[in-house]
Amino acid sequence: MQLNDEVVRSFGMGRVFKEKQARVNSLDFHRTEDLLVTAGDDDSIHVYNTSTGQAQRNLFSKKYGVSNICFTHHPQAVIHASNKGSEHAVRYLSLHDNRYLRYFRGHTARVTMLCMSPKTDLFMSASLDRTVRVWDLRTTQSQGLLQAPGQPCAAFDQQGLVFCIGTQSGIIKLYDVRTFDKGPFETFTVPDLVNSAMAFSYTKFSADGKLLLAVAERNIFVLDAYTGGLLHRFSSGIPDGGTALEATFSADCQYVLSGCEDRCIRAWSTLTGQEVAAWKGHAGVPTSIKWAPRRMLVASACSALALWVPNTSAFMPQQ
Repeated sequence: MQLNDEVVRSFGMGRVFKEKQARVNSLDFHRTEDLLVTAGDDDSIHVYNTSTGQAQRNLFSKKYGVSNICFTHHPQAVIHASNKGSEHAVRYLSLHDNRYLRYFRGHTARVTMLCMSPKTDLFMSASLDRTVRVWDLRTTQSQGLLQAPGQPCAAFDQQGLVFCIGTQSGIIKLYDVRTFDKGPFETFTVPDLVNSAMAFSYTKFSADGKLLLAVAERNIFVLDAYTGGLLHRFSSGIPDGGTALEATFSADCQYVLSGCEDRCIRAWSTLTGQEVAAWKGHAGVPTSIKWAPRRMLVASACSALALWVPNTSAFMPQQ
């Protein structure tokens, strides 16, 4: 089935998981396996099989807490930040035996973002200490440190060759992974945020590398990844100063999706900039959302996790 506006409008909740009352603070799909992992404010980690729609494993990190969870390349290993204590280490966890493999120490304040390179064992962490660190899963030694004003965020492109760092005042800097210590090779500024204290909380490259998504409070910007030109601006409707909600591209890059203040998931076209759909069903504001890399499947979460799928029966030929 090819994705289009009609198919996007047909999406509905195929499965809902309400194992807990605490907020799901992050979620991630594995790039090649049919797996989804979530982290909760109740210190829980849940693993789901997206092929069967079944919960597969539940773990807990009661000592450290868990946030910003993401898969490594191995389907039985994740990295996550901590939301308890003062150590602020990033932790590398084996899901197979619930054992920590490594601790990545260096940040002096809460880690707010983690992202894994799609091609190598590199990953990045951003922190309230106003730094972005580059790491390699194979060693606890930081591979690089970049200073960034405000609360930075970062993302790799889908080839693993470039990464961006978003900061305050609408500034996004692009770095070559191989020579990032030499500084950015390009700097973009989103005009709407010039001289603003508003910081980017989330950035993401589209799968084809042509678009860059950047979220700052209620604002969801779609930029040309080559020129930095502003293509579209959407709104999640959250109040000024409110917690920014995650946004995501569809697998084919034609749509941007985000949770919104009215508890809907909204989808906008990256071609026209028009709103295409508003999916209803969440009891709370969905703060986390991802589109599965290899399926027509979306995961979103407030305190409950929802898996959204298209209504395929609506597109079956009539007998």
